[in-house]
Amino acid sequence: MLSFFHVFLNSLYLASFALCYLKSNVYEVTAATTRLRCLIKMTLLPRFHFFARPLLSSSLLFPFRQNGGREIMTRIGMNACLLSSAAEASDLECDVTHDDVKATEKDNALCLAVSQLASEFTKESMLSLRKFFGVRRAHVISTGSLKLDLALGIGGLPKGRIVEIYGREAAGKTTLALQIIKEAQKLGGYCAYLDVENALDFSLMESIGVNTENLLVSHPDCAENLLSMVDTLTKSGAVDVIVIDSVAALVPKCELDQLGVSPKRDLQSQMMTQALRKIHYSLSHSQTLIVFINQIRLSPKSVKECGSVEEVTCGGNALRFYAAVRLRLSRMGLIKTEDKVEGILIFAQVVKNKLAPAATKRAELGIKFGRGFCHESEVLDLACEHGIIVKDEGSYFIEGGTFNSRDAAELFLATNDAVCDKLVRDMRRLYF
Repeated sequence: MLSFFHVFLNSLYLASFALCYLKSNVYEVTAATTRLRCLIKMTLLPRFHFFARPLLSSSLLFPFRQNGGREIMTRIGMNACLLSSAAEASDLECDVTHDDVKATEKDNALCLAVSQLASEFTKESMLSLRKFFGVRRAHVISTGSLKLDLALGIGGLPKGRIVEIYGREAAGKTTLALQIIKEAQKLGGYCAYLDVENALDFSLMESIGVNTENLLVSHPDCAENLLSMVDTLTKSGAVDVIVIDSVAALVPKCELDQLGVSPKRDLQSQMMTQALRKIHYSLSHSQTLIVFINQIRLSPKSVKECGSVEEVTCGGNALRFYAAVRLRLSRMGLIKTEDKVEGILIFAQVVKNKLAPAATKRAELGIKFGRGFCHESEVLDLACEHGIIVKDEGSYFIEGGTFNSRDAAELFLATNDAVCDKLVRDMRRLYF
């Protein structure tokens, strides 16, 4: 009986291959074969255990037909004991067989569903466990600040995601965006800066360390053109970082064409909602980091309803939902040296982070005018904390040299990029 079913299965497989070969479609061959195999296993194989019951009954009743008298009674008693033990064993076997049959049917149903998806949809829509569990850690681009990378929890900003940087004026938002571009260019990547506010200073970019000759810069005339440009660059997959400065300055074309103030409200938020859906889909097949710089406004509704002023970002609510990381920057104070202002102190707060449990983590950073982040000060503090640089009272021992003051140690790190980069690599190995 089993050999008959094997022959039957093989004949059905050959028939399905022959039928699909005439259609000359590889996906239909795979789908039809998998579907046929699953249907046969679900309908025929679970019924094979019923063929054992007639054999068991015939082996038990055979002595009754051959012998008589006491042998019959003895056989009956023995067979009764065997029957009771066989019944108990058969109950256990039926439970195990039932569980195995359910598991087999579940696996076959999954194979059937996947085969149907393979024949009906594109390759991007196919289910694959390797796609979800292949890469455990996200590829990141450093922010240029070790303290901020630590606050993010993953060592930087993730590729293939949307990041929003917002805050009040003169809080270091553009400086942080330029630092991200600088770090991406160190890795050999291409970057684009879409200057909507038309306030980009190339001398500042060069002083921070950005390679302006290898940077794509554009001043879009309207919001629709800018968002279309972002989608095109994202689809290309050739650009590592795209910075939009800023969302608050995006003006829809209909507002530019009209005279005076447009009576319609929320045009910008509706446009951002539609554009972000499209950009987010393109971003799922790319490794581009998109950074939106945004401003904050004071909501008048919160004053009427709650009595307190609430800060809201421009462009509606779509950006805060699509963003994987949201950073809020605020100004804390000034950096002074002998009554001379050399920079500002800022406070960076990780408001949202989908890639690490780093929500509400904070970092205090220093920005020097014309130079960017106080990188040497951060490296010196963290290296002394982990014992990479030995500190004895007011002296610092770095690479065999002794420095009697903090300013001298920071100056040595600023003038020796190789030593500073080595310390950064050692600490990133410890943290990440």
